[in-house]
Amino acid sequence: MAAAVPPLIATLEAGGTKMIAGLASGPGSILLRKQIPTTSPEETLDTLIDFFSKAARAYPAPGALAVGSFGPVDLDRSSPTFGQLTDTPKPGWAGTNLLSSLQRTLGVPSVIETDVNASLYGESRWGAAKRCLSSAYLTVGTGIGGGLMLEGRLVHGTGHPEMGHMMVRPHEEDRFTGCCPFHGRCLEGLASGPALEKRWKVPAAELPPGHIAWTYQADYLAQACLNLLMIAPPERIILGGGVMHQSHLFPMIRRRLKELLHSYLPYPQLREDLTEFIVPPSLGADSALLGCVALGQDFLRSGKGRPLN
Repeated sequence: MAAAVPPLIATLEAGGTKMIAGLASGPGSILLRKQIPTTSPEETLDTLIDFFSKAARAYPAPGALAVGSFGPVDLDRSSPTFGQLTDTPKPGWAGTNLLSSLQRTLGVPSVIETDVNASLYGESRWGAAKRCLSSAYLTVGTGIGGGLMLEGRLVHGTGHPEMGHMMVRPHEEDRFTGCCPFHGRCLEGLASGPALEKRWKVPAAELPPGHIAWTYQADYLAQACLNLLMIAPPERIILGGGVMHQSHLFPMIRRRLKELLHSYLPYPQLREDLTEFIVPPSLGADSALLGCVALGQDFLRSGKGRPLN
């Protein structure tokens, strides 16, 4: 008997700087991908609706729509504001409902997740966390976000996880006051791309590998990994986002985490040099897009897939 063809999913990786819309059924089966800037809600939604409308005429109808969104976003399916951005720092976007606007265009069942959870879901299904029941993902770029999967299930708590705003101890030589408008010297305020640029007056990509900036950065990200280990120990932590394109940063974070641990935890994944514990995403720029594919397919498989009312 021939294997069933996985359903086609309309996907949207919704970021505060750019959005990537797509149509795919899995790795190697990405039919469409379009990047657009995140401008005003009206302009951005008009562009997305135009993209999905044209896709619907040129390709088979998708089985579902799956969105991985920046936030905070209301993830409670029973809530009257399900799918709506809440008190987001992105100007003009609070109250915008990406999910309902696009679902009306496509007329298919819809599911939404955080953007980082979508990336983690993709890496768990097809990428760096494929063989892990418990894993975590931190994305370090324009902001810092985090996702956590325990026993094969994404963790939400009572809302949209905001790991980027965890508090870390400032490096003893770092005098930067932080750039987070809410918490100052939280992880995002000290280690995001804008924090690096504001502190050093140049984009992160222009800082040479031997710059002291990377010592600070490794310290802050190692502290974040330590916090994750102490709360809900994952088998693997994936570090993605634009700042993590600096490959020399990975061994620095691993070494600093070993120092911070002081041999405290006995887990097998923490032995040796941590090269199998702290890793980059193996799906690269497609982590979130493919995560949305997996989310949409699993949503349909669960039997919960139905159009929004």
